[in-house]
Amino acid sequence: MLSLHLLQISLVYINTLMIQQVLTDQAWWERMKPDDLRALTPLIYAHINPYGRFDLDMQKRLHLMAA
Repeated sequence: MLSLHLLQISLVYINTLMIQQVLTDQAWWERMKPDDLRALTPLIYAHINPYGRFDLDMQKRLHLMAA
């Protein structure tokens, strides 16, 4: 149970980093309306299979900006 919780927290963290990366682009930031900003959440789950199977490719890196 704790490992599933850790996995969920990790996915929220990665989603947060990806949202931050997109919003650093001025063109995207200017397109955002108050309703869009209010709807943003790091709890995005569209890439998670509801049957508990996670397809991870450990040979690929996420393209995130360096911290």
